[in-house]
Amino acid sequence: MDLAIAVVPVALAALRVTVFLVIAPPFSHRAVPATVKAMLGVGLALAMSTSLTVPVDLTATDVILMGLSEAVVGAGLGVLVALIFAAVQTAGRFLDLLGGFELGQAFDPMTMTSGGPFGRFYLMIGVVLLFVSDGYQLVVGGLARSFQALPLGAMLDLGALAGQLAGAVSQMFLAGLQVAGPLIAVLFLADVGMGLLTRVAPALNAFALGFPLKILINLSLGSIVLAALPGVVAWLADLAFDGIGQATS
Repeated sequence: MDLAIAVVPVALAALRVTVFLVIAPPFSHRAVPATVKAMLGVGLALAMSTSLTVPVDLTATDVILMGLSEAVVGAGLGVLVALIFAAVQTAGRFLDLLGGFELGQAFDPMTMTSGGPFGRFYLMIGVVLLFVSDGYQLVVGGLARSFQALPLGAMLDLGALAGQLAGAVSQMFLAGLQVAGPLIAVLFLADVGMGLLTRVAPALNAFALGFPLKILINLSLGSIVLAALPGVVAWLADLAFDGIGQATS
């Protein structure tokens, strides 16, 4: 009985943490094996288990229901964090769409999605920056704080989570536009210039020249956007930490 009382909190906490790690970046990337995610979940649960308690007179049904509750909490918080960090990939997809790279979509087995080269490249850069800047520690810290606001077996407020998800979607598009904004403006001006050139010299097929021109602009000025990514990733990590706290408050 004593062993069961000691194991149940760790197992429930490991379930919440593991589901979170499967969904939330940077751990959700398929380059991180499932075994590693499971080991991280159990290890983090053991580190947090000293402050976790469950009632002594739990039945098997109670444990199953608490397990489902922990899975829902971990999944909800993981989706919230994933939406916030999707801003980096969204910025890359804006550049793919306006720069003509969207025509060369390819399947990415790491994210199980199709996208242009800039979207995939920015996603990989964002994952690397999360580890290099220790942003993942803020994400894990927010998850650890969720056990104080939502003890084992407590249900997540779905209304608060829905509000946070709606805010995360708007922040995702806003951050994506802020990251890719300078280059988007240059690409728009290039389109305007091609249109004016067509009006001045109709015989010149300016739009045929527009695709290689915009690709050249993307490749040459893309460093401007890359220079802003470290600060953006740090800002997104803070948003994820605050979002977890507000969703569990």
